[in-house]
Amino acid sequence: MFDVNVRGTFLTSQAVLPYLQLSAEQGRNPHILTLSPPLSMKAKWFKNHVAYTMAKYGMSMCVLGMSEEFRRQGIAVNALWPRTAIDTAALAMIPGIDTATCRTPEILADSAYIILNRSSADCTGNFFVDDEVLASEGVTDLEKYSVVPGTKDFLMDFFLD
Repeated sequence: MFDVNVRGTFLTSQAVLPYLQLSAEQGRNPHILTLSPPLSMKAKWFKNHVAYTMAKYGMSMCVLGMSEEFRRQGIAVNALWPRTAIDTAALAMIPGIDTATCRTPEILADSAYIILNRSSADCTGNFFVDDEVLASEGVTDLEKYSVVPGTKDFLMDFFLD
C-alpha cells in the first residue's frame, strides 16, 4: 500500500517535475492531481484500517507539502476525493458492497477536468470533494453519475465527516 500510494505519489511527482517546470515556463498550466482525502486526525478514520489510512494520508501530505514547494514555479498540486463510494474494480474486491449505492467513475473524471482547467498559479493546495467541484460550476443534478438511476441513499466514502 505504501509503495503504490505514498512512494508512488512522491517519486512520480519528483520524476515529472522537470517536465512540469518546462510546462510552466511555456505557460501551459501544469498540475498534479492525486486521489487522496482531506486530512483529519479523527480516530474513527484510523480504527480497523490504520495502514490504508496512513497510505492515503501520506498522499495527502504530499499534496500539502508539494503545493507549497512548487507554488512559486506555477505548478499546482491538489487532491480530489469522492463523497460517495465509486464503482471500481477495487471496490468489487470488498465483500458485501452493493454497487447500486455507488456512483460511477465519471463523476471524478468530470471533477478532475474542472480542476485541471483552473489556473495552476491560483488553484493549488486544495483538497477537493467531487460534488463540491461540480456544484462550483453549477452542476447540481448528479443523477447521471448513479450506477443505478434513481438511487437516493449512497454509500459514503471514507474520510469525510
